[in-house]
Amino acid sequence: MIDVAALRALRSVATLGTLAAAADELGFTASAVSQQIKRLERQVGVPVLAQAGRGVVLTPAGQAVVDSAPDVFQALERCAEAARSVADGAPRGVLRVVAFSTAIRGLLAPAVPRLSTHSPDLRLHLTEQDPDQALHSVHSGVADLALVHDADGLPAPLPPSMTQSHLHTDAGDVVMSRTHPLAALDRPLARADLAGHAWVTSPPGTVCHQWFRRLFENDEPAVPHLIDDFATQLSLVAAGEVLALIPRLARPPLGDHLVARPLRRQPKREVYAAWRRSAEASPAIQAVLRELAPENQLSPASSTA
Repeated sequence: MIDVAALRALRSVATLGTLAAAADELGFTASAVSQQIKRLERQVGVPVLAQAGRGVVLTPAGQAVVDSAPDVFQALERCAEAARSVADGAPRGVLRVVAFSTAIRGLLAPAVPRLSTHSPDLRLHLTEQDPDQALHSVHSGVADLALVHDADGLPAPLPPSMTQSHLHTDAGDVVMSRTHPLAALDRPLARADLAGHAWVTSPPGTVCHQWFRRLFENDEPAVPHLIDDFATQLSLVAAGEVLALIPRLARPPLGDHLVARPLRRQPKREVYAAWRRSAEASPAIQAVLRELAPENQLSPASSTA
């Protein structure tokens, strides 16, 4: 009979290309992964990997094994979930959740106290990952639930083995010092209002930088600071000389010295929860989804909070 851990190791190697990368993802040493692969080869009776430079590639037999792996994992997961559901349907144990940083801050962290009250036997293990990596982690079985956002208006492509549910619409506001001239405008800001002001923004390649560039189209505002951390951005904004475009999920309480104003053309991104179809009946996943449902989320930050 094929060893499930060895099968999972082969699929990880096939996806990541090296034993070392697979070992890092699975939490083993490269030697342990190599031994799992050799055990799998003994079980199926043929080589499943071949050396290719510094990496490895699947043999045709190995590719056939990997192509069949999702059916195996889904069948095993359905078996386990059926057992848990039949028992009493109570969420318990550990649920491995992967999510981008602002979803952890703005959605998961506020849900943890409610989850502790309603599902005291369930624990979350949270890991920060970008959407593409998060979906891979769930698809490969390394994680159970992912929180992801769309990329420039396009939802992240899901493997056929996964499904998703919309959780939240996040928007970006302009944050400024209360002493800044724009703070006196108690209305949504137009692009003309922003002309001539300096900014701190996230580095190129991030969603917030895309929002920022789209806000100005072909204009070239002054951007003396490129900072990835939103708390650091706000510390520079508090000094009174720059503005920042901050997603509401990423925004802490602004206190007495900062103010946020919405934009007339509001930049937005959609946030989704994604999980394996075979885990649909999981009491733990369903419990977390209930706590993350829009009616249970904290009210969006107001324009002046």
